[in-house]
Amino acid sequence: MGKVKIKKNDVWIDMTPMSDVMVLLLTFFMLTSTFVKNEPVKVVTPGSVSEIKVPEKDVLNILVDKSGKVFMSMDNQAQMVDVLSGMTGQFGVNLGNPLIKKFQKDPMWGVPMDKLEAYLKLDESKMAEEIKNQGIPTDSIVTDGKKGKSEFQLWVEQARAVNADIKIAIKADEKTPYSIIKKVMSELQDMSENRYYLITSYKKQED
Repeated sequence: MGKVKIKKNDVWIDMTPMSDVMVLLLTFFMLTSTFVKNEPVKVVTPGSVSEIKVPEKDVLNILVDKSGKVFMSMDNQAQMVDVLSGMTGQFGVNLGNPLIKKFQKDPMWGVPMDKLEAYLKLDESKMAEEIKNQGIPTDSIVTDGKKGKSEFQLWVEQARAVNADIKIAIKADEKTPYSIIKKVMSELQDMSENRYYLITSYKKQED
């Protein structure tokens, strides 16, 4: 007696809905994620139990490494160009469009104004190494025997002039001497900039 062959039906699963979900998830993460800028120096922030978050927009970031060098960055690149224009106008520094674009693409700035043009003329790889040895001066500028504002204060002043609603955030290394942090804060207070964020690493409060 012959065997009865049972016809096997192929199982077909429609993967279209799953593909749609994956595309939606990918789009969601791309639109909601924020890119972290490369910093010229590595900074390990001190721990804190504070849960206050730093705003993501309209922020002037001030980075202070453990040796006391100061660097800055802004999230709005168009405003960065306006701030740069104000500074170069004060110091009589003429930068062409190619150098301005390089400044705009630089993750952070932190070079004295008298060295800015030479710094921007370097290759990008050399710029990343050179900026580690520089830093924005925090000493007062002496003009006609009188002490004026420091370059650090002038950068903050220009950022405030370009964006009146800008917030200031200070990020310092946990090994940065307190005297250096106090100097940065004092320079801000001299400008009546008394409200700023201190960036720390969040840790849960121990019982």
